[in-house]
Amino acid sequence: MAARRIADEPAYVLHSYDWSESSLILETFTRHYGRVALVAKGAKKPTSNFRPVLLPLQPLRVTYTLGGEGHGEIHALKGAEWAGGHVMPTGDALLSGLYLNELLLRLLAREDTHAPLFDTYAGVVRVLATVDHEGEHGDALEPVLRSFELLLLREIGLLPGLDAETSTLASLHAAARYALVPEAGLRPALPTDRAALSGGQWLALQGALDEPARYTATLRAIATAEAPVAADLKTQLRALLQYHCGSPLLRTRQLMMDLQKL
Repeated sequence: MAARRIADEPAYVLHSYDWSESSLILETFTRHYGRVALVAKGAKKPTSNFRPVLLPLQPLRVTYTLGGEGHGEIHALKGAEWAGGHVMPTGDALLSGLYLNELLLRLLAREDTHAPLFDTYAGVVRVLATVDHEGEHGDALEPVLRSFELLLLREIGLLPGLDAETSTLASLHAAARYALVPEAGLRPALPTDRAALSGGQWLALQGALDEPARYTATLRAIATAEAPVAADLKTQLRALLQYHCGSPLLRTRQLMMDLQKL
């Protein structure tokens, strides 16, 4: 029986590691099949057509054949082409993109389809590619990351509703302060909380997430917020993401902290 073939599938390389002296195992994020593991035989050879293509944060079209039972296996990469559109992000944008890749690796199950999230990720990578390269969109870096974090958590069912207290379902008061915490969801802020937002700010974010163009609306909502609001949102989302990722600390976050100490 001939192996089933997936052709011309939109994809990004999230991570790669050695499989043999000449081959690589790729963790990819595909539009129609989610996170897929592929073996790229001979990809490390100097003459391989894969060498200049299989890079992170680059839009690809891949062709592969399914291995074993076809689900949860490592499949055989048969072809990969750069889909064009933008260059590799650099500097802080590159590190931010690798951070997003690590989140997807930690939080997405293999071969669990998330087409809307794939489209959001592709949009984020396009923005990252303009940061530092053309000197544009530098101010958009933090809002872009926060927007993706929110949409990722929502897509995989780890973000509680932001329009009510999680435990009681009580409506939020616009002027009151609320904190998003891993163990309890959204609750009234305590004096010991490191960060919190007003009820009105949480409601605005929920409204943005409910719009049809969720990524654009969420990005706009965060970009127009005051700097302290964005900083407090970052603190809470990072804590929630680390909680669900488990130990150890995300490698890209540790690298960011180490670089800040230099």
